[in-house]
Amino acid sequence: MLEKVDLTKKISKEEYKEKMPQLESKLGRLQRECKALGIPVLIVFEGFGAAGKGLQIGHLIQSMDPRGFEVHPVKNETEEERMHPFMWRFWTKTPARGRIAIFDGSWYRKVLIDRFEKRTKAKDLPAAFHSINSFEQQLADDGNLIIKLFLDIDKKEQKKRFDKLAKNKETAWRVSQGDRERNAHYDEYAALMEDMLFNTDTDYAPWTIVESMDRRFATLKIYTTVIKAMADQIEKVQQQNIAKAVEKADKAEAEGVVRKKETNGDEIEEIAREADAQMKDLQVSILSKADLSLSYTREEYKEKLDKLQKKMDKLHGELYRRRIPVVLGFEGWDAGGKGGAIKRLTAKMDARGYVVNPTASPNDIEKAHHYLWRFWRAMPKDGHVAIFDRTWYGRVMVERIEGFCTTEEWKRAYKEINDMEKDLYNAGAIVIKFWMHIDKDEQERRFKERQENPEKQWKITDEDWRNREKWDQYEDAVNEMLMRTSTDYAPWVVVEGNSKYYARVKVLQTVVDAIEKRLKEE
Repeated sequence: MLEKVDLTKKISKEEYKEKMPQLESKLGRLQRECKALGIPVLIVFEGFGAAGKGLQIGHLIQSMDPRGFEVHPVKNETEEERMHPFMWRFWTKTPARGRIAIFDGSWYRKVLIDRFEKRTKAKDLPAAFHSINSFEQQLADDGNLIIKLFLDIDKKEQKKRFDKLAKNKETAWRVSQGDRERNAHYDEYAALMEDMLFNTDTDYAPWTIVESMDRRFATLKIYTTVIKAMADQIEKVQQQNIAKAVEKADKAEAEGVVRKKETNGDEIEEIAREADAQMKDLQVSILSKADLSLSYTREEYKEKLDKLQKKMDKLHGELYRRRIPVVLGFEGWDAGGKGGAIKRLTAKMDARGYVVNPTASPNDIEKAHHYLWRFWRAMPKDGHVAIFDRTWYGRVMVERIEGFCTTEEWKRAYKEINDMEKDLYNAGAIVIKFWMHIDKDEQERRFKERQENPEKQWKITDEDWRNREKWDQYEDAVNEMLMRTSTDYAPWVVVEGNSKYYARVKVLQTVVDAIEKRLKEE
C-alpha cells in the first residue's frame, strides 16, 4: 500500500489560503450536526514519527467547538494501564454519543512500536489484530464513526525533521532514542506498518493515507477526509431515521389490515404458531439438564464451606502475588441466590483485592456509550478480582425480551461478548460465569418469604413478579445465551440452586478449582 503513495504531492500557499476557510466552516457545522444526531466520532492519527501528527491535530481542532472533543495522546502504558487488558485504556476513552475523541497514537501501538521493539511477539499478532478489528467493528456497529489517518513521509525527510527538532533545546525532548532507532531501520518499520494496514483496513474502519511531506497538502487532505466521512455518516443516520419513521407509519397501516383479515389469514397464523411450537421443542435446553434435587445438609455445608473459604483466602493472596486477574460474572433467576453466593465467596478474601460490581439499569452517561463500555471500565487490574452481580449478558436477556435494544443489536452481541471475554483471557484473566438456577416453584416460595419478612421486603419488587410472568421467554433466551457464549476460555457454570447450601459450595469449589489449575500452569 505505502509503495504506491506519491509523496511528491504539494499545494501552493495561495490555493491553501483559498480553500481552508470554507473547509474550516464546514467542519464546524458538521461537528454540530453530529452532536445533534448523537453520532460519536473517533479520529485516529497514526504514521511515521515527525510526520506531523501533533501539528495536524492542532490544525483540525481549531475549527471545532472545544466543548465537544477530547484529544488523547497515547504513549507508553502507565503502571495502572499495564495491569489491565491492553484494550481497557481505549475502551475507557471511547466518546459518548455526539462527542469526538481524537487519538494521537492509538491501539495500533501494540502492532507497531511494541512489535518493532519485540514487546509484541509474532505468536501474539493474530490475537492482537483480532482484538483491534473486533474493537472497531463493535464501535462501528453501535453507530460510531471511525476515521483513521496514516501520515506518511520518507526516511530522508523524517531524519531531517528529527535533526531540526533535536537542535532546538525547546523541542529536543520530542526526539527519543526509539525515534532514532526506527529511522535507522526505516524499511523494517515500514514493513510492519504495511502489515498493519493490510490487516486492519476494513469497510467499517478504513485507512486514509495522508501524504505528509508537504504540510499544507496534508492539512487539506485531512480536513477533506474528515469532512467527507462526517457528511456520509450524517446522511446515513438521517436516512436511517427516515426509514424508522416510515416503518412506524407502515406498522400502523399494517395493524389496520390485520384487523380486516379473512379466514385464510387466521389459518396462516395457526400454521405459524404450530411451527413456532415445533421449533421450541427442537431447541437445545441446557437448563433442563440441571439436577435441582442436589443438596447438602447443614452439617455438610458448614464443613465444606469452612474448608473452601480458608483455601480461597490463601489463593487470593497468591493471585495478587502472581498478578493474575479474575473476572466472575453472576446471572440467574430473581431470588436465585446470587447475593448469598457472592457473600460466602468473598467472606475470607482481603477486601482491598476485590470489587463487587452490582449492575443496575444503565444511567444516562452509560447509555451514551457502547453497552460494553461500563463493564470495560470495571475490569480488574492484574492480581485483583472483579465480581459482577448481573453482567453484560443483560443485552441478550432483559434488553432482548423487554425490547430495550433491536433484534440486530442483541444478535450481534453474542460475538461482541465472546470477543471481549477472549481479550480478558488473552490478558491473563481467569473468566468464569455462573447461572444461578432454581425452578419456578422455588422462586415463588422465596418471593413469598421475602414479602413476609420485614428485613427482606426490600429485596422483592413488582418488577420481580412481572418478570416471573415471562419465565418461558427468559428460559429460551438463557438457553441460547449459554449455548452461544460458553467457551473454553470463559465457561458458563450452571449452579443447581434450589438448595442454597449446595449452590454456595459449588460456586466456591468452582472458583477454587479454576485458580488452582491456573497456578499449576504458571
